Amino acid sequence: MIKRVVDFFGAELYAQQRRRLFYLALVLIVIADFVVPREHAEYLWDRLPGWSAAYGFGSCVLLIFVSKFLGHRAGLMRREDNYD
Repeated sequence: MIKRVVDFFGAELYAQQRRRLFYLALVLIVIADFVVPREHAEYLWDRLPGWSAAYGFGSCVLLIFVSKFLGHRAGLMRREDNYD
């Protein structure tokens, strides 16, 4: 059973099926977001459908760009052969 799961997510043969499964999951999550009741939302933006997904995606992108900047431009990253 585990071998089939690993083969499904690792083999290039199943790339199209993985992509379809991923898109199906995204569509189901977006549909579920419109069904969730929002009467107990504390802030205005909490009432917007899709706000959590957009905020999470934006936060991840910002985190990646800040870490890349700190690593490459601010000099925190070292060369691979630094300790040789």
